[in-house]
Amino acid sequence: MDPAIAALLGAAAGLALGAVAIVAVRWSERTQHRVPERPEPLLPRGVADVLAVLRESAVVVAADDSVVKASAAAYAYGIVGSQGAARQSLTHPELRHLVRQVRRDGVIRESELELARGPLGRGLLTVRARVAPLSPDLLLLLVEDRTEARRVEQVRRDFVANVSHELKTPVGGISLLAEAVVDAADDAEAVRRFAGRMQVESSRLARLVQEIVDLSRLQVADALHAPQPVVVEQVVAEAADRCRLVADAKDIAITVSTEPTHPGEPATVVYGDADLLMTAVRNLVDNAVAYSGPGTGVRVAVTRHHGLVEIAVSDEGVGIPDVEQARVFERFYRVDPARSRATGGTGLGLAIVKHVAANHGGEVTIWSRPGEGSTFTMRLPAADAVADDDERAVPDPDPTPMEEAHG
Repeated sequence: MDPAIAALLGAAAGLALGAVAIVAVRWSERTQHRVPERPEPLLPRGVADVLAVLRESAVVVAADDSVVKASAAAYAYGIVGSQGAARQSLTHPELRHLVRQVRRDGVIRESELELARGPLGRGLLTVRARVAPLSPDLLLLLVEDRTEARRVEQVRRDFVANVSHELKTPVGGISLLAEAVVDAADDAEAVRRFAGRMQVESSRLARLVQEIVDLSRLQVADALHAPQPVVVEQVVAEAADRCRLVADAKDIAITVSTEPTHPGEPATVVYGDADLLMTAVRNLVDNAVAYSGPGTGVRVAVTRHHGLVEIAVSDEGVGIPDVEQARVFERFYRVDPARSRATGGTGLGLAIVKHVAANHGGEVTIWSRPGEGSTFTMRLPAADAVADDDERAVPDPDPTPMEEAHG
């Protein structure tokens, strides 16, 4: 071989070997300095299936506080960050603190917490959180939403407090008046005056107790008996008659109008409790009379359309401002407390109307304008509409083979 060619081939082979050596050295260095990737923790068998059916928000948390698995509820309530994030984590520091406590000592912990509903505003969620070890590297966090339960408890506490306050007023008044009667035993005129005041306070106390009883009945009305057909015209007529004495004393005319029926046509009927419906209508008429001036009128109208029965009570009274209308159905809420006490109002009448309407599958709405009066409308499902729906819902009890084949 020519010495020049041999030298050229040797040089090329040397270059190739050098390049291979450099690549090998660099690969070795990268291998030595590479941080090994941490394997994703494995969920114990069946845990994912259980999380999928839990009603509570369920989250499996790894040793570095990252979220390994979470239920749909956890995302819905904002317990876990967006599913699209590269590294999901718990969004509330209170939950992270609870998780770290359990990881530190391995003791199962349960706590009631108030969590922010979101990054904006002051809305809070009241939750019960429970954290327990799931495996050496995993913790299970269960979060139950208790917001509605706490709200109901608060409403009950407020109701008891309000009842206590409202009962103390007439009871205290009767007690003071009784002492005044004793002290004025020799003054017949004073005794008559104090006795009259005692009658007013005792009537107010009796009405308050009766309305509290009515509210209690609403909680168990469905359990007492099945709904019965109720003729609305009869209910409205009786409710209006019970209010005429007070209305006549104020020179207020109560008029009742119903849609005319042809001979043989049935009256307006709904399913429910006649006593409760009469109480609701009477409360609406009582309110209309109490807040109307002398010489005005109160109208009660019964109409039917689109499968609904509407009972509308209209007055020419002082009216209710827009900002107050959303709250008039709350228990013990009064637009004008001083006027309510002067008229003997308890603040429970419209709350009873709201619950009666809801228990009968209906609703009550308000239209009002200050200085022009108010109209309260109670809408209930008509009995014929309910019957039609029931008939459509009941399947054929004995289908023919042909019907079964094409069913």
